Amino acid sequence: MKVRIFVTLKPGVLDPQGRAIHHALGSLGFEGVDDVRAGKLFEIEVADTTTDEQLDGMCRQLLANTVIENYRIERL
Repeated sequence: MKVRIFVTLKPGVLDPQGRAIHHALGSLGFEGVDDVRAGKLFEIEVADTTTDEQLDGMCRQLLANTVIENYRIERL
C-alpha cells in the first residue's frame, strides 16, 4: 500500500525557503502571490499490515520535527 505524508511548518514558524520562493516568483513577474510556505511530501510504499501507530512513529522519529512541523498521513 502507498501512503503520502505531508510535512509543513507550524503557523508562526519562520519559513526562509518559502520567503525565497515568494521573492523569486515576484522577480519572475508572477503577481498576486501573497505568501508561500514550503513543505515536504513523502510517498512511501508500506505493507498492507502497517498500522497507523507505525506510520505515526515514522513521522515522529524521523520524517518530521514535531517541535516546528505538523504532519498529515494519507493512505492511498
